[in-house]
Amino acid sequence: MTTIVVIPTYNEANNLPLITADLLALPVQDLRVLTVDDDSPDGTGKVADELVKKYPGRFEVIHRKGKLGLGTAYVTGFKWALQHGADNVVQMDADFSHSPNYIPKMLEKIGSYDVVVGSRYVPGGELDTKWSWWRRFLSWWANTIWTRPVLGVHTRDATAGFKCWQRSALERIGLDRITSNGYVFQVEMAYVSEKLGFRILEIPIYFEDRRIGQSKMSVPVKVEAALRVFEIRWRHHSVKPMPKA
Repeated sequence: MTTIVVIPTYNEANNLPLITADLLALPVQDLRVLTVDDDSPDGTGKVADELVKKYPGRFEVIHRKGKLGLGTAYVTGFKWALQHGADNVVQMDADFSHSPNYIPKMLEKIGSYDVVVGSRYVPGGELDTKWSWWRRFLSWWANTIWTRPVLGVHTRDATAGFKCWQRSALERIGLDRITSNGYVFQVEMAYVSEKLGFRILEIPIYFEDRRIGQSKMSVPVKVEAALRVFEIRWRHHSVKPMPKA
């Protein structure tokens, strides 16, 4: 079974070598890492090129010109993973908010599910104690008060960015119809997954604050994500699985 971990990057030059080393040290057979870099001005792309040389056959990079967005980075990475034989695809951040140590458990469970979600909001899930009360409130509000009621989803952490997908799930979703370009991409994928009747398991994780660098989750980004929820509901209200090729 081939597992490909897809990591979008923008200004993660310091984190990328560390997260890659931890991922490739996991006791997981045939695990590979793909970085999709959006022309990071801090040299992340060059760091990735060095990692390709350091881990031949286990680390790959896709270079994109300009800051094209998280959603399109994931879609690009998912398509590459499917084209290169992935049986399972893991999506995660480069900044250690998502610990690689959860991946073996995700892979242990994925055989019985279409997607396994690393969740902050199921029993046992936690947020970093360094988060301010305001940041905690916004995260809770986005999931519990806004996204879940508006879309009618049951996934407790609808904005989660740490997931393991079965190959067949990504094929059935039809990645070409996923158009969100920011952090609302996570919400769109969660909504479509539930509309298609996917078997979804949420496992509790400890969501650590990023170790190095600055968060990209600005207030305008959060507002844009909140407003796009209605668009997602309208666009996918009658979604059906993509036909088999």
